[in-house]
Amino acid sequence: MTPLTCFKAYDIRGRLGIDLDEDIAYRIGRAFAVALDATTVVLGRDVRASSESLAACVARGLMDAGCNVLDLGLSGTEEMYFATSHFGADGGICVTASHNPMDYNGMKMVRAGSAPLDTATGLTRIKSLAEENAFAAPMSQGALKDVSAEARAAYVACICDFVDVTALKPLKILVNAGHGAAGPTFDAIAAELARRGAPLTFARIHHTPEGTFPQGIPNPLLPENRPATVEAVRATGADFGVAWDGDFDRCFFFDHDGNFIDGEYVVGLLAEAFLAKEPRSTIIHDPRIIWDTQDIVARAGGRAVQSRTGHAFIKQVMRDENAVYGGEMSAHHYFRDFVFCDSGMIPWLLVAELVSRHGKLADLVADRIAAFPSSGEINFTLDDLQAAIARVEAAFADKAMSVDRTDGISFDMGEWRFNLRSSNTEPVVRLNVEAKRDAEMVKEGVARVTELLKSP
Repeated sequence: MTPLTCFKAYDIRGRLGIDLDEDIAYRIGRAFAVALDATTVVLGRDVRASSESLAACVARGLMDAGCNVLDLGLSGTEEMYFATSHFGADGGICVTASHNPMDYNGMKMVRAGSAPLDTATGLTRIKSLAEENAFAAPMSQGALKDVSAEARAAYVACICDFVDVTALKPLKILVNAGHGAAGPTFDAIAAELARRGAPLTFARIHHTPEGTFPQGIPNPLLPENRPATVEAVRATGADFGVAWDGDFDRCFFFDHDGNFIDGEYVVGLLAEAFLAKEPRSTIIHDPRIIWDTQDIVARAGGRAVQSRTGHAFIKQVMRDENAVYGGEMSAHHYFRDFVFCDSGMIPWLLVAELVSRHGKLADLVADRIAAFPSSGEINFTLDDLQAAIARVEAAFADKAMSVDRTDGISFDMGEWRFNLRSSNTEPVVRLNVEAKRDAEMVKEGVARVTELLKSP
């Protein structure tokens, strides 16, 4: 039995030809069907050059297990989430590496009802079966059916129902698909909004899906990937800008001047919007940057619940708490009425409605940024990760007002706070620092923790 290194905490990611290849993809398909006792599975894929062949191997593995495959073709991960519930399938798979480097690919998976799949809910069983590779000869052959048109039409209708079209004003929105999977799906949404009478116009850049990513891997969380969107927002005079990652389950915002809006402030903004519609509702947030969201939720009379970082964990807490909305500072946004899953298309529609009702995006977040300044996520690649974290803990544990280990380790120092955690998908440790009305304190906190992390 050969151990498979592509299985992570809640999905599959790996280097092509090393951690993941067509044979492994086939075995994962077989194992998925067996572990979930599935008779019907939804399958989608992103635009990466390797995704089509890997998806074909997953489909063959599913069908050799007697499972019928509902094929979405080129699609976003959230379209797979939606279609799994829409068709009443036993599970769903999207072949995607999202924002990982070009030599990577992977898969995101859900169970029936679009419920999350992780090591506690079946992923370990799938891994074991794929590693054993001792599948019985196929007793019956499943069939593959192209459901892409039906699935997208139903998905688009659901997405557009999240916005009150009558509240929208004539806005110009700049969208950057990063040559990922977002372009065709966005166009279908834009067409439906126009049919419903929405007075929105759009400027598009890097819109055509291209598996070579000629502008680089679409990951707007990285500052070096933002200038194209910034410049286009300014050049077109857009009211705000939106950019997506490769499988568009994350979306990122830029105000009318091209300023990037950090994800935690978008979480607070959307939490406030949902609580205005459904007072006393529950909002889920991750543990990295929390003070702005917790303050907004408390002021609005809602209930804030903290979850571990990661889509599988937050989806489960969303379900457990029946939360109306959940958000991560990394630009994942989750919605009760979207099968408790994350969507990169719903947020920009909600922001368009907020801007239409209340004014410029910059003005909507300005007070919050001043009240709770933050560092943005800072990544470190370290030779001895555990020793570095131990140094930080030794330095701050006795001085902290509280220490939280929900995900990594968080230290509340009173007027400032930081979270330090290892990535679930990459070999790095991530630092986030926030403060109360003191941006200099954020800088000082970053410097203090960085020195400890890098000390010999």
